[in-house]
Amino acid sequence: MSFRRCISIICGLILGVVFLVACGQKTPPVPTSTPTKQPTPSATPVPPRLLTVCLGQEPVSLYPVNNPSTAARSVLAAIYDGPIDTNSYGYQPVILQRIPNIKNGDAQLFTKSFYIGDEVVDASGTPVTLAVGVKIHPAGCREDSCAIVYDGKSEVQMDQMQVTFSMLPGLTWSDGQPLTAEDSVYAYQVAADPSTSGSKYLVERTQSYEAVDKSTVQWWGKPGFIDPTYFLNFWSPLPEHAWNQIAADQLTETDLSTRTPLGWGAYAVKEWVSGDHITLTKNLHYFRAGGGLPKFDTLTFRFVADPGVAISDLLDGTCDVLDPSIPLDGQVELLRSMSAQNQLQALFSKVPVMEELALGIKPASYDNGIDTGVDRPNYFGDVRVRQALAYCLDRQQVVDSVLSGLSSIPNTYLPEDHPLYNSDVAAYSLNVAAAGKLLDLAGWKDIDNDPSTPRQAWGVPGIPSGTPFEVNYATTNAVQRQQVSTILAGSLAQCGIKVNVQYLDANTLYAPGPAGILFGRNFDMVEFAMGSTGIEPPCDWYTSFQVPNPVNNWVGTNVSGYSNPVFDTACLSSQQTLPDDPFHAAAYAQVQSIFATDLPVIPLYWRVKTAAARSDLCNFSLDPTAASNLWNIEAFDRGPGCQP
Repeated sequence: MSFRRCISIICGLILGVVFLVACGQKTPPVPTSTPTKQPTPSATPVPPRLLTVCLGQEPVSLYPVNNPSTAARSVLAAIYDGPIDTNSYGYQPVILQRIPNIKNGDAQLFTKSFYIGDEVVDASGTPVTLAVGVKIHPAGCREDSCAIVYDGKSEVQMDQMQVTFSMLPGLTWSDGQPLTAEDSVYAYQVAADPSTSGSKYLVERTQSYEAVDKSTVQWWGKPGFIDPTYFLNFWSPLPEHAWNQIAADQLTETDLSTRTPLGWGAYAVKEWVSGDHITLTKNLHYFRAGGGLPKFDTLTFRFVADPGVAISDLLDGTCDVLDPSIPLDGQVELLRSMSAQNQLQALFSKVPVMEELALGIKPASYDNGIDTGVDRPNYFGDVRVRQALAYCLDRQQVVDSVLSGLSSIPNTYLPEDHPLYNSDVAAYSLNVAAAGKLLDLAGWKDIDNDPSTPRQAWGVPGIPSGTPFEVNYATTNAVQRQQVSTILAGSLAQCGIKVNVQYLDANTLYAPGPAGILFGRNFDMVEFAMGSTGIEPPCDWYTSFQVPNPVNNWVGTNVSGYSNPVFDTACLSSQQTLPDDPFHAAAYAQVQSIFATDLPVIPLYWRVKTAAARSDLCNFSLDPTAASNLWNIEAFDRGPGCQP
């Protein structure tokens, strides 16, 4: 400050004092000491919000490709979000702008010309090279009745599908890098790599999968492939910028993809302490962060295998959520009681996983003809016998006593709340008299009029007269299956069918064919479960093409050996229809009707998943068709204003 500037300020102060005196104002006192500066009050720091989910087992890997375990899917639900949610038998876009369909123009069906040597999908749904003698569906054809055999001389018109997927703008990975359509194309390339394990079904039927721009990807199916779930043919993105230097066959081994995978979801992996826990922190780049999500700063997954310990941990606050990967099915009544006392929330949901009783309709030994006296009797080749069993089995007692009334008896392979469920199919409730009439007609007679002794065969094709109806019933040694088989064996005895129950370890029951019991088709009756990761009707489980045999290396879902060309045709035709077609529902209804009449297997009940949570936790719900039990973990909350 200059000397002149200082003089001016001093003079100004003197004049100011004179002016105040002249106006009768008192001269302000001159402070004799410097006043003490008061500290500025600071805001109370807000403690971080913590959420702990307890899992039934530690994931082996968090690599998101090829159907991870149930526990892994729960963790991955926090790392990823979508890309498409499957809730309540419907589809919701998450990182896509909308679900493609024919009506909104994102899916299109083109008619194009193809010639010998082109890659197509034949009339059976198998990818082939177009050649002389190949049976195909020409344009506009969906059934065998209009299929043609290619002559190899001319072009042929076929239908081809194209689907466009538009991603939300501005998506980023949890490391802040842009998430683009190229990341989805990279995921397709990983899936298509021969070293990547898992189903190649969709890859083999894909002609091309390419990025149109930064947020748009386009899928072309091979000619002749009419996919009713075309709107799902979007490969969940993988972080190309982080993984592109890793060979596809190494992605299942490296920590970068198996223990700390990058995602775009609500949380990001911070640490994994083997044998104890996985900790995640809030993803600051989460695309829904503007809506206040996620609600917690830190998310910890603890590994608690024992259901009793898990419930105790929930009560003392060590766990906030008990994931359904914890085997809580034996704790249903305890959880219900504690829920009634508001000690916790108990959650139950039927899932589209069907416990079924497969019957040896055609054992593997019959494939080359029946050798009487050597082969096991064909007890179940007659549909009337299978229908009689459905009447004999007291499945309602199983639902009421073993499953605490939380499930229901399936009439087809679709749950009754599925939008394509056919409510008019044949149903079989317990009816011993009706079962007896069918068994009589099939040649199984109650000669001594004593229902406590087995019926005998009289005039049953391929079975010597006098042979008692005595069969083996194989299943695993799980407690629930022991309870179920005891009830069902007792109810079959009332119909004159003697059952010898065999409890086997899972490795023995599910051993590969031809020696294995299930996949080698070496059984009379066997109880196991069938479920799908999708929500579309899986009628092809029971087609002739799915019978395990030497040609398919004993890999197939139709372990009963059921074969009906009418069912095969109806199933294939229904899968050639699109959801937009007016006859789509009718086609699926027909397949279910044949299933309920023929009974390739006898449906027992829908499996139930069980979870629990602290009483004040909000927004946790079990959805029957969600890919993960924690599909909306970003919305979990607790505290004031939160309504469980």
